[in-house]
Amino acid sequence: MSAIETLTPAAVTHWIDGKAVAATSGRTGVVTNPATGEVIAEVGYACIEDVDRAVAAAKAAAHDWRATALSRRAEALFSLRNLIAENRNRLAAFVSLENGKTMADALGEVARALENVEFACGIPNLLKGGYTEQASRGVDVYQIRQPLGVVAGITPFNFPAMVPLWMLSNAIACGNTFILKPSEKVPSASVLIAELAKQAGIPDGVLNLVHGDKVAVDRLLEHPDIKAISFVGSTPVARYIYETATRNGKRVQALGGAKNHMMVLPDADISMAADAAVSAAYGAAGERCMAISVVLAVGNVADPLIQAIRERVARIKVGPGSEPKNEMGPLITREHRDRVAAHLDKAVQEGATLTVDGRTDPAMQTNGFFLGPSIIDNAKPGMACYDQEIFGPVLSIVRVATYAEGLRLINENPFGNGTAIFTQNGGAARQFQFDVEVGMVGINVPIPVPVSYYSFGGWKSSLFGDLHMYGPEGVQFYTRSKVVTSRWPDPGASKVDLGFPQVR
Repeated sequence: MSAIETLTPAAVTHWIDGKAVAATSGRTGVVTNPATGEVIAEVGYACIEDVDRAVAAAKAAAHDWRATALSRRAEALFSLRNLIAENRNRLAAFVSLENGKTMADALGEVARALENVEFACGIPNLLKGGYTEQASRGVDVYQIRQPLGVVAGITPFNFPAMVPLWMLSNAIACGNTFILKPSEKVPSASVLIAELAKQAGIPDGVLNLVHGDKVAVDRLLEHPDIKAISFVGSTPVARYIYETATRNGKRVQALGGAKNHMMVLPDADISMAADAAVSAAYGAAGERCMAISVVLAVGNVADPLIQAIRERVARIKVGPGSEPKNEMGPLITREHRDRVAAHLDKAVQEGATLTVDGRTDPAMQTNGFFLGPSIIDNAKPGMACYDQEIFGPVLSIVRVATYAEGLRLINENPFGNGTAIFTQNGGAARQFQFDVEVGMVGINVPIPVPVSYYSFGGWKSSLFGDLHMYGPEGVQFYTRSKVVTSRWPDPGASKVDLGFPQVR
């Protein structure tokens, strides 16, 4: 057994009011190493009472934390940032063990997570309001932003460190207290983050953690003391989260699924485009909401581009993420791997061409949940491989005659998360970013995840709610605006005036 396989504790507990707390429901789930198929830990699922205990701790801590000076909040976040940096290898090892990512990919996730903590460290500047002197004679008007109170985040299995830190960094910096419900498949990275937050000086009750399933989620969605919910996951669940939480009077940002297209124009550098397509389609075994799952090959670029992609795919090493030589790890569960693999036969039945079949990869012969990189050529709208979010290492190639045809396919797709164009024509690239109906656009960049001082989120069925995640919109989401109109007049000038207030 390697060192990484000894990381996860035998029993994973909640984190409530600054300490580990065992679940009281009697219900449990298992944590599995997807590279071996072995059960490595047991996680206790929260009951309603466990969730209520976490909410009560967060509510009790909310007043003092809101009253804490901005400089002190920033100081605690700086400490958290440094502790995460010091423990980045340990945090990445948890991600690799429970999710299956290669260590290089997991370390990249931690690095992007750190960017969001660093952004939140600037909270004294981010929460600056506005002030207008003499809006009327002797009257000043100013705007401030204040925290909501107790807020919660529900995070997915594919980014066990980054997405929790997307949410909790800004939420806590803004003066809220936070309850995290991570994916029960990958719980340990969140537990470590909670422990590091305590070491950083973030007071008990400010960050709480409950594990569980729909019981825990539904209680968070309906609890009257929770003011806002953040969620990242599939579109059907995002829609459920949004509708349920808003019905219970909460502010919601719920990020759903994706079907990200990469358009390659005839003038594109073939080698560069092929490198990008392979990197973006098969990194993290395709289990990224920003993965490229469709390449739109325009005109005569299709054949040389597909050949270049095939050459690169043939060299990808698939295996356990703990082994440095491997470039792609397993999928999260056996059931999900089998659902992804079923798309390959389905595509052929519907008239597409299976150019590379990942089921022939030697890693498929192990007990891990592996599927090699696959390529489906001649895909079309109406085929399951095109219409559905596969969320695995399957790249579909759609051949289109013109830029206009490719653009129409992107804009007609119900998802609007991310997209990319590869071209050497600046005019075409600018027209694309102007025309395309997608929230995040890459120009010769295949995975256009915004840096931390912008915000992450798509359009259409990829987002439920008005505000995107992290960055400036994250600060806006976790605060509410208050406008104060103030006058300090001479009492002798006061009089009754029943007219509507006017500028004088």
